Amino acid sequence: MAKTKDPSFRKLIQRLVARKPKNLDQQFFQAHTEVFKKTDCLTCGNCCRTTSPMWNDTDIQRVSHLFKMKTSAFLDAYLVQDSDGDWVYPKAPCPFLDLEDNKCGIYDHRPKACREYPHTDRKNIMGILGLTSKNALICPAVTQILEKIEQIYP
Repeated sequence: MAKTKDPSFRKLIQRLVARKPKNLDQQFFQAHTEVFKKTDCLTCGNCCRTTSPMWNDTDIQRVSHLFKMKTSAFLDAYLVQDSDGDWVYPKAPCPFLDLEDNKCGIYDHRPKACREYPHTDRKNIMGILGLTSKNALICPAVTQILEKIEQIYP
């Protein structure tokens, strides 16, 4: 469904950039809260199946410690540096995802990017509208959030 809405969402993003609404963060936060009250991410898992979070140094240290591995061994086993120098998985799905039930094997220790995904409840949403539009192609909840925002800015 998100693919069919993609042109509409791109136009929405253009409207938002042109208008620069002052209360956009609050509107996204409200839509995020409403959608995630009814969303069970375990029924989907698209984010973990199709994308890779960026791992920061703190994430790497925390999870390598969890596995009782040296940082270098953890990096060799699980991550690669992309063209921007960010640490990411070499391929999807996430190696810590249980493909049967969509549960995360390191949930309490997961990277910051995973904790914050899909980033629709953060401040300065204006700065990541392009990312939000792309995330709608992965996350059904983001599609619903953008549909709510689209009702405000038709």
